[in-house]
Amino acid sequence: MNFVPPNVRFDAPTSQATRRRALINAPTFSILAFVFEFSAVFALALITGVVYHVAAYGSVGNPDFYLHVGTLAAAIYAVINTARGEYRIGTFLSGKVNTRRILVHWHGTFFCLLAIGFLAQMSMVYSRAWIALFYISGLLALVPFRRLLTRATLLASRNGIVTAKRIFVVGATSRISAFLRRYQPSQLGVEVAGCCSLPLLPGPLSDAGAETLKGELELALTQAREANPDAIVLLAPWTATDAVKQTAEKFGVLPAELHLGPDGMLEEFTNAELLRIGPISTLQLTAAPLGMLQWLTKRLIDVTVSAAALVALMPLFAVVACLIKLDGGGAVFFRQRRYGYNQRTFRIVKFRTMRVMEDGPDIKQATRDDARVTRFGRFLRRWNIDELPQLINVLKGDMSLVGPRPHALSHNLEYEKKIRLYARRHNVKPGITGWAQVHGFRGETDARRMRMRVEHDLYYIENWSLWLDIQILARTVISAKSYKNAY
Repeated sequence: MNFVPPNVRFDAPTSQATRRRALINAPTFSILAFVFEFSAVFALALITGVVYHVAAYGSVGNPDFYLHVGTLAAAIYAVINTARGEYRIGTFLSGKVNTRRILVHWHGTFFCLLAIGFLAQMSMVYSRAWIALFYISGLLALVPFRRLLTRATLLASRNGIVTAKRIFVVGATSRISAFLRRYQPSQLGVEVAGCCSLPLLPGPLSDAGAETLKGELELALTQAREANPDAIVLLAPWTATDAVKQTAEKFGVLPAELHLGPDGMLEEFTNAELLRIGPISTLQLTAAPLGMLQWLTKRLIDVTVSAAALVALMPLFAVVACLIKLDGGGAVFFRQRRYGYNQRTFRIVKFRTMRVMEDGPDIKQATRDDARVTRFGRFLRRWNIDELPQLINVLKGDMSLVGPRPHALSHNLEYEKKIRLYARRHNVKPGITGWAQVHGFRGETDARRMRMRVEHDLYYIENWSLWLDIQILARTVISAKSYKNAY
């Protein structure tokens, strides 16, 4: 039995020194996060109040008005976040910022604020213009502020200032080494207080094997007790039921959390989560890509923006239609069958840019300097103008403004056979633009480029947020990468 696996040094003095270097533990961090965001909202109320009154009336006005509202708003917002577990250190060490939750919590804060003002008959005292400015400022500032806190937390954890937990790792030496190499706990604010190599083997244990493990566990328990960890992590195959049960019973006497580490299969699903459905415990490997509220939000934006854009772009559509006719006649629009949400087929609408109207089992993709592309069509494709009629598809509900780009049916069937997880792209509606496109992955689709495109599409599906959609739409217009490989 080995207590010092590769790259891990365990002894009591080092453990205590490491503990001293980590100035902020998990409970302290949660308090600090609460204070920081409370202060941010309070400061936002103060700043917007002063700015508004100076701009509108030439003086700072009565600070008591916006200080009272700021204190109340800050308290409501911070309490909502606390109740939802947003200030747990693990939330920040994940490196992800859930924009949707922040905006929902801010809307909830203002709903409570307005309700309190109405019930207390105080709403007439405060300036509506300032309240609107305060609300909009929060929408714009709170997400970047959370991102700043997240980055600061990650930096502090890497420098040993913040620690989430002290863990004691138990398992086969090879599993411990692989675990430390893959997850690099110190980079996540996790301090490895010690390790213990134990033969936690799959399958049922013989009487002799159980007796041997029992003796080794006694010594391991002594080492773990000296390390004084917050959590014990058992690294064992999930089929090692006898060994895991015996180990859990032995370490259960310690005042520490007990975790069963990830098995090989679990690492394939980054968002796996243990859930209970009534009395049934399940390991949810993947979740639905969009919840009901997220779907409604995305659909509302799709309908509003596409309808407004179609009205605004009607003159441009008329000019483009005339120029297509002058450039050789033929149909103005090109329609082709594509796979959409849940692999349901629809007909995509684009301005015609080629001399052919392919929509069959054998479709040749456009290449650089393709002779089939018309002169005017080359211009339309270069500046993505040919994609604008897809706003009709968005309004109809076949597509979204942002999502994985749909491919012709024949190409879709080909890629599904060659690229693992390709079909997951159909878990959301296809988009006019997407995360892959703003990173330059468009145009010809050789094997390498298509794999990169699929990776970006899957990242978008797993990390969707309203803020991400806004970023993609903005980058579609202003980023040079969005026009790369457009031919």
